[in-house]
Amino acid sequence: MSFGQQGGPQSQWDPWKPQSQQPWTSGGDGQTPDWAALAEASETRNKRRRLLFIGGGVVATIAIGTAVAMAVVSANGNNKASGNPSNLPASGSIPGSTATAPSFAPTSAPPPLDPKEFISSKAKDTAPLSVDTLFPGAQLTQDSVVYKKGATSDTKNCASVAQGTLPKVLTANGCTRLLRATYSQGGVAATIGVAVFDTQAQAAKARTEANKKGFVRALAGKGVKDFCNAATCLTTANSYGRYAYFTTVGFENGKDVTDKSATVFTTGNNLQLFTFNQIDRRGRVQASAAANE
Repeated sequence: MSFGQQGGPQSQWDPWKPQSQQPWTSGGDGQTPDWAALAEASETRNKRRRLLFIGGGVVATIAIGTAVAMAVVSANGNNKASGNPSNLPASGSIPGSTATAPSFAPTSAPPPLDPKEFISSKAKDTAPLSVDTLFPGAQLTQDSVVYKKGATSDTKNCASVAQGTLPKVLTANGCTRLLRATYSQGGVAATIGVAVFDTQAQAAKARTEANKKGFVRALAGKGVKDFCNAATCLTTANSYGRYAYFTTVGFENGKDVTDKSATVFTTGNNLQLFTFNQIDRRGRVQASAAANE
C-alpha cells in the first residue's frame, strides 16, 4: 500500500473496482501521473478482457455443441426413420390428407350382342346367304373325317325338294327358301337341306311337326350316285334360329341302313354339327359387325 502527500493512507487502486483512486507518484510538483503504472494497469486490463472474451467463446461453443448433440440424439432415438410404413403419422395428421378422391357416376359396359338374335328374325339376319356361304369349299372336315362335297341346289320352292310329309310342313310354316348340299365319304352319302323361315318360331314349329315319314330329297351328282330312292335311310330334323335343317343319309350302293350302320350315324351327326356351326357363325359375324358400328 502506498501513501499520498495528503498525509493519510490511500486505498489501493483496482482497475476493475469502481471509484478506486489511481496511484500517482510523489515526484515533481505532485501533479504528474505515474505513466509506467498507468501503462501496466492498462495492459493488465486488456489481458483480462482477452481472457474473458476467449472464455466466453469457449462457453458459447460448448453450449452450441451440446445443443447439436441433443438434436442428433433426438433424431436418431425413438423417432428413427425406417422403411416400415407403420412409423408414418396417421393419415388424419398429414397436411392436406383431408382431401377426398373425386367421385364419378357409376357406369357399366353395354352387354355383348347375342349372335342368336341376328339369326332369329328376317329383320336382323341381313347378311348374304347362298350355298357357297353356307357350304363353302370343295370339302369339309369334321371329327377328323374328310367329306367331299358333291352337288348343291338353292330353291325358293321348298316343297319341290322334299318328300313324304315334309313338303306340307314346310309350306304350312312359311318356308321361303331351301338350300341343299351333298357330301360323301367311304361309300356313304348325305344330303343336308337348310330351310329358311322369317322367324324362329316358324322354324321351331316345322322341326316339331316333321317326322320320319318326311325328309329332304337326296341330291345326287358330281361323283355321287343316286341314293336313298328305295332303300331305308337315316333322316334327322333340327332347328336353330330361323333355320330348320334336315339330313338324309344312306349307302351309295343302295343298301338299307340298320342300327349297326355306324358310319351312317357318324356321318349324320357330323353333318348336323357342321350345319349348326355354320348357322351359329353367321350370327356371330353379324353381331360382331353390329358391335363395331
